[in-house]
Amino acid sequence: MVETAGGGPGDGAAEVLDRPLPDGVRRRVVQIVSDGFGGLTLGELPAQLRQYARFAPNRRAKFAGNAMAAALETDPLFRQRIGEKLREAQPELSGALDSGSPPPAADPLDVAAAAYVLRPPGWVKLVTAAGEEALRADAERADEESRAELERLREQLDRSREQTRTETERLRTELETARKEAEALHRKLRAALSDVKRGEAALRKAQAEMEAVRSEGQAQVSAAESETRRLKARLAETEAALEAGRKTAREGRSVEDMRVRLLLDTVLDAAQGLRRELALPPVSVRPAETVDAVEPGRMSPKDIAARALSEHDPAILDQLLALPQAHLVVDGYNVTKTGYPQMPLEKQRLRLLGQLSQLAAQTGAEVTCVFDGAELAAPVLLAPPRGVRVLFSKPGVTADELIRQLVRAEPPGRPVIVASTDREVADGVARVGARPVASAVLLKRLS
Repeated sequence: MVETAGGGPGDGAAEVLDRPLPDGVRRRVVQIVSDGFGGLTLGELPAQLRQYARFAPNRRAKFAGNAMAAALETDPLFRQRIGEKLREAQPELSGALDSGSPPPAADPLDVAAAAYVLRPPGWVKLVTAAGEEALRADAERADEESRAELERLREQLDRSREQTRTETERLRTELETARKEAEALHRKLRAALSDVKRGEAALRKAQAEMEAVRSEGQAQVSAAESETRRLKARLAETEAALEAGRKTAREGRSVEDMRVRLLLDTVLDAAQGLRRELALPPVSVRPAETVDAVEPGRMSPKDIAARALSEHDPAILDQLLALPQAHLVVDGYNVTKTGYPQMPLEKQRLRLLGQLSQLAAQTGAEVTCVFDGAELAAPVLLAPPRGVRVLFSKPGVTADELIRQLVRAEPPGRPVIVASTDREVADGVARVGARPVASAVLLKRLS
């Protein structure tokens, strides 16, 4: 249908297309606009198309196709300029359209696209006819392709039927052969199952006999191992008793002599110290000396009370170490972790042992420092300082137990001082006659 929009019947610009532009015609129109686009200046282009001015024709047709088609439809001046470029590019086709007789040998789509751009009288009919021609051509091509596809499918179906018949016959033959083989295999399987059942029965009987023999053998082995362990235990006990007897016979008297001699030295030093402390006169007591009075130079009860020291006073430790044959036993890590826990264990040991060496030199007391051997990652390469005995507990024995063993090894009556904050250690050594001192007191004395 052709409508007029305010012009005469022969005015092609007044004609309006009442249906969408066919796809084939639209592609040819976009290509014509894209080809003529490059010949226009930037000022001659509509504003919405200026951003595509530097695009190549193929990219311009791909990305700006809708914008160019819309501008061609709504901007008569732009359409006129594209029409001029088309007349320059295809003068014969443009002249034929202007004369109203398009060349019969031309492609209908090219004719319709040129008519849409140039808008000669009757261009709507040309566009409509080109669209219908394109649809008929597509329909004929689709019909031709459908017939060819149908013929191909028929041939393929015939081949498939023939192959199916051949395959069916082959499968029937194979099935019959397989059935016969299966029957033979079933017979062999039944015979094999009978053999397997007889073999399993014989195997169960052999396993039962073997299990009985194994149980009897295990019982005999267990009895032999038990007897061997018992004999080894008795042998170890005998060897231990023999070694203990030998050690006792070899060292027993010397140890006892050492304990008696050490106790005797302690008593003698204590007696001498007591004599010096009491300052006994060389003559016997005179009657006048039995009268209760305060003599010049003697301390009154108030003076004695004033000399009392706090249990946290380091002077107490000096008084204890001044006793005859005093022995100071130090719980090493308990003291170092109380005084300087942030230092590595190796530096803790070196610092404490250096201070104890100075204390031993100052007091003349015997000093033993005990460390817990459970915290050692490797054997300690340590040269004990002068005057200090350094001991590490054995595996499975704590430093606390080693300290108690040291205290029990001393003869009764010898002054033994144990420096440790561990309440269990303090109570334990106090029960066997030693004097516990807090680690903080020792640290104050050392510093």
